[in-house]
Amino acid sequence: MEASSSTMLKPVYSTPHPLAGEMVPLTLFDRATLDIFVPLILVYPAPTPSNEALKEGLRRAVAVYPHLAGRLAVDHRGRRFIHVNNEGVLVVEAAVPVDLASAVIDDSFVTNTDGLYPAVPPPEESIGVALLQIQLNRYKCGGLVPCRTCWPRSDADVFDHRSTEFKGQGGRSYPVVSDPSSKIENVTVRFTAEFIAELKARVEIRCSTFQCLLAHAWKKTTAVRGLKPEQFTQVRVAVNCRARANPPVPPEFFGNMVLWAFPRLQARDVLGWTYRGVVEAIRNAVARVDAEYIQSFLDFGRVADANAEELVATAAANGTMFCPDLEVDSSLGFRFNQIDFGTGPPSAFVTPDLPNEGLMIFLPSCTASGGVDLIMAIPEDHDTTTFYSLDERAKPKM
Repeated sequence: MEASSSTMLKPVYSTPHPLAGEMVPLTLFDRATLDIFVPLILVYPAPTPSNEALKEGLRRAVAVYPHLAGRLAVDHRGRRFIHVNNEGVLVVEAAVPVDLASAVIDDSFVTNTDGLYPAVPPPEESIGVALLQIQLNRYKCGGLVPCRTCWPRSDADVFDHRSTEFKGQGGRSYPVVSDPSSKIENVTVRFTAEFIAELKARVEIRCSTFQCLLAHAWKKTTAVRGLKPEQFTQVRVAVNCRARANPPVPPEFFGNMVLWAFPRLQARDVLGWTYRGVVEAIRNAVARVDAEYIQSFLDFGRVADANAEELVATAAANGTMFCPDLEVDSSLGFRFNQIDFGTGPPSAFVTPDLPNEGLMIFLPSCTASGGVDLIMAIPEDHDTTTFYSLDERAKPKM
């Protein structure tokens, strides 16, 4: 691969944006997550738009969200904020001297993805770095792989926020390995629309695709890990709070609006309960993240700020081994598989290099209509074939 150019692209405004020059503080939701860059890869077969056309579209798109052209900075209290200073988005253009078909097979990369996206800086080096970084990789056949790394912004004690969203007494801790690449393997499991329909029929009550697939993945992972029957296992489930808040927050709100639910069961119950029982455990945990909980979280943050308390997020560092637990994110509502730059949707969408064992991401499939891809980070010696079979050992939930 050969990088031909690197440009700091500035957005195009028809009129000055009202946030121009502002110092935008991170919200409490932002502060409950880690300051990290997340790489995403979109694959487009030829023919594709020119790089110039893509860059022109990017200039106009970023103008709507000028935070992306800003920079992370630190105030006098040592807290991070976004300076909307219009310094621009990093765009790298590169040529790859092979055909795309030799690199992507069955919608997955069979070659190393290193170098396909800009190097991700560690959190301690993110101050002053472009928050959105895009690399346009042109393959010999004319195929295009746009990759981006984007920084996600990262009486009130009715609920224990101090040990749930932030580190405090009683929080869970996990081992961390120094070299995740040597211990953790990223694999993709594809669920077809037919499999999902059969799984929902097994649940026997109305449920979302995410809920039934998470119940399935929780069962299969618990079985593969060989946990003791009495051992507890929990799932940290990201919950979109926009519609759950009172009043609801508009979908176009820029920034994090995520909290977490924690369904928790003994291994014997995850394996022994019916799919319906496990789905209900997940649903009940998610339902607890309601308007009252969200308001309590915000009130907790106000009290902490008034007391000048510095809060430390419980989000896991790279190399975390979650076993016996899981952490799960769903991107099923984002429809990445429909992003069309004018010549058709992508043939593959990849979230490479998941750094933590037990981390799972659900994505809409780019090629299997109505299907779902589960990308997960597992120990290298674990078998994934079991994920394609339904659990026949289930018994009624007690």
